[in-house]
Amino acid sequence: MAPAESTPRLGRANDALRPVTLERGAAPYAEGSCLVTFGSTRVLCTASVEESVPGWRKGSGQGWMTAEYAMLPRATHTRTPRERTQLGGRTQEIQRLIGRSLRAMLDDFAFGEITVRVDCDVLQADGGTRTASITGACIAVIDAFDWLVAQGKLAASPVRRRVAAVSVGLVDDEPRLDLDYAEDVRAGVDMNVVMTSEGRFVEVQGTGEHATFDRATLDCLLDLAGAGVRALLDRQQQVLAR
Repeated sequence: MAPAESTPRLGRANDALRPVTLERGAAPYAEGSCLVTFGSTRVLCTASVEESVPGWRKGSGQGWMTAEYAMLPRATHTRTPRERTQLGGRTQEIQRLIGRSLRAMLDDFAFGEITVRVDCDVLQADGGTRTASITGACIAVIDAFDWLVAQGKLAASPVRRRVAAVSVGLVDDEPRLDLDYAEDVRAGVDMNVVMTSEGRFVEVQGTGEHATFDRATLDCLLDLAGAGVRALLDRQQQVLAR
């Protein structure tokens, strides 16, 4: 069987990110916020400080950080109903991933009984909403903890590292970085990779959607993702230095 004709990426190389922007302080009422765009995907990330902790943390002297994820009804081409009474499985899986990834920014929770609650609301979806959420929420979390320091509620920020995430996959047997929706639905192999600014992995989610893959392909995709995450971390550093 002849291989399928490769679909061009509108001038973007297979190892190139989509245009990325990180707008710090996009939600001024939140203690930390960032509007992140990966191409046509746009996510508003906010970090809110609550001077309390979940019941299972009370009395421990330990803080907590958690995340919620939602997609606005017209973030997609057709309207998606709001999840008012029960979260769908996909939503639960994504917000747990975001929470785990952001908690990797900390070594411990010894900052008193304070909760930092992160909300990632997808304004427009074109693939990579979870990776964009993690990358943007990192900025919001840093600013929320810096706010606590500026208010005299903490002596120092507990943030020890940054995190960023990107998707990779095989589309028409070609390794590609940062898949948009059209590529994602056609990918034979799809992977989301979360890494820290120390170069360590937080999570790797890899699936053979329409194909299987060998170790060499896995290594190739991880290398591609690593380069993409490093570029995103550099972008974060530039925004935080302003």
